[in-house]
Amino acid sequence: MSCKLALRNVRRSIRDYAVYFLTLTFGVCLFYTFNSLGDQSVMRFLAQNQNSMVESIFILMGVFSAFVVVVLAGLILYANQFLMKRRKRELGTYFLLGMSAGKVSRLMIFETLLIGLGALGTGILLGALASWGLDKLTIAMFLATPGNIFSFSLSFGAVGKTVLYFGCIFLVVTLFTGVSVSQSRLIDLIRSGRTNEEIAQRPLALAVALFLLGCVSLGTAYAILLVRGLLRIDLLWFVMLGLGTLGTFLIFRSLSGFLLRLTQGHPGYYKGLNMFVLRQWSGKVHTNCAANTVISILLLLAIGVTACSVGLNDTITATVGGQTPYDLTVLNYGREGIYEEADVAELFRNIGVDPDACFASVEGVTVYYNDPEITGMPAAGYYAAVALSDYNRLMAGRGLEGLADLEKPIRTPNAIVNGPAADGVAVVPDEMLPLLTPRRQMVNICYAGNAVQVDDMVRMALDESEDFSAGLDIMMNYKLDNYYDLMGAKILVLYMGLYLGLVFLVTAAAILALQQLSQAADNAQRYQLLSKLGAPESMRRGALVRQVALAFLLPLALGVIHAFVGMKAANEVIHVMGHVDSVHSSLLTALFLLVIYGGYFIATCMGAWRAVREGKI
Repeated sequence: MSCKLALRNVRRSIRDYAVYFLTLTFGVCLFYTFNSLGDQSVMRFLAQNQNSMVESIFILMGVFSAFVVVVLAGLILYANQFLMKRRKRELGTYFLLGMSAGKVSRLMIFETLLIGLGALGTGILLGALASWGLDKLTIAMFLATPGNIFSFSLSFGAVGKTVLYFGCIFLVVTLFTGVSVSQSRLIDLIRSGRTNEEIAQRPLALAVALFLLGCVSLGTAYAILLVRGLLRIDLLWFVMLGLGTLGTFLIFRSLSGFLLRLTQGHPGYYKGLNMFVLRQWSGKVHTNCAANTVISILLLLAIGVTACSVGLNDTITATVGGQTPYDLTVLNYGREGIYEEADVAELFRNIGVDPDACFASVEGVTVYYNDPEITGMPAAGYYAAVALSDYNRLMAGRGLEGLADLEKPIRTPNAIVNGPAADGVAVVPDEMLPLLTPRRQMVNICYAGNAVQVDDMVRMALDESEDFSAGLDIMMNYKLDNYYDLMGAKILVLYMGLYLGLVFLVTAAAILALQQLSQAADNAQRYQLLSKLGAPESMRRGALVRQVALAFLLPLALGVIHAFVGMKAANEVIHVMGHVDSVHSSLLTALFLLVIYGGYFIATCMGAWRAVREGKI
């Protein structure tokens, strides 16, 4: 009987459960998607190539997933409390009809389990699709991958982990629901929604003082962050966090008396239902100021983490191109420490690799020891030097502009060898060469055709050859080795940032949505009274939308300000690695905000209006 009644209640109240169900589904989807990385084709490909970042990705994913589970568990418990509040009068009716507390508890437990099972199944299916899309996105980030590595598969390990973690969360929620119902009193259930929060009338001077104190606290926190930097963690760093949190709380605490008293003198205050909207918002200041503080901090983390991860991802991408200009660099150190040039193309031909068919270009140059007394370049920063004519020849082969005549040596504007060692090479005038000692021969090779296939063929031929070097000390520097190492770091930064950023964003938006739906249910009688007083439906709907928009936009505005300052400090750290594309990262972050935060806003407006129109309290 309880199961049938629970199923009927879920079907009847599916629209009331919509935000709760979507939040659960989204949480399961995110958890499965990022925990299925180990079974994605790109990750398997990197593991097969013994990429050093793969293990780090899995370790950090496990740590972050444990943190995400705690966040989502708190969100689910909060959402469950919202549902319990909305259904108190319904539960009171069950008690009046003679149902025992045990039967009512079982009914609520069955409903919670039905919602949980539905969200779990739907979330895993959506997660599988999202994992498929993420796999394709990851492959698109790679400039060179085999054409047959992509495949779609369901990660049973991620399914088991998702079911285990969220099963435990749902178990805790059901136990909490049962205990909450069993301890409820009939009088409290029947009278729920009739008690209003009293508006604390504070002098305008006090509200302004709190607002100014909050601004000073935030300004001090911002100054500490910008002056000292993001990574200097000590006692003052925690003071900065405390001041930032306190400033946020004080601003929200003061906005009720400050904004309400400020707008009362404006003619627009008496236009339409603006007075009603502001009164409704102001009346919840005691309940909402702490929640708004938490939401602003969550939005700060969501915006900051997402934007910084995308910005750092772009920086790593630029580093990939800058540090690996050639498919293969052959370094010839000579014979027994004595400089000796070799015909590298002929050496490859001897082991079965046809340079004419496999290589698009073969450019050889001589690299010299840097003598600071001759070049004027410090030995600590420049280990080698290359002639101006050789540098210009290499740049011409890549379609880049060379250098004009040099009066004195300079750092190479563009890399002439794969890897970070290119930063330590100086370009010197040709007339200095007789005064310098040759260090080694460097041959840069660009592959023809599919780079991955040619690279595999070259490696296989070298492995099978008995004496490719002909007695010379030769070392190979492959572009793909450097490339896959950097791409592993790129995946780590991007995935971790998106994982945490999306979780924080969903949490903030869901808390706001549930909060506003709960308040809309409490305010149903007030909106019905407005209808009786002659307010048309369009005016009442507009008032409700403005009330929800005020609740969504105020934490977002302060969160964006926090994120702007935080990103400025973070970019100082990222900028050390290279250029930060702040426009790209900001646009992508704005897209996530628009889709997720805006989606929750629209869903909240629709659900709140339905609750007001139907008079559900």
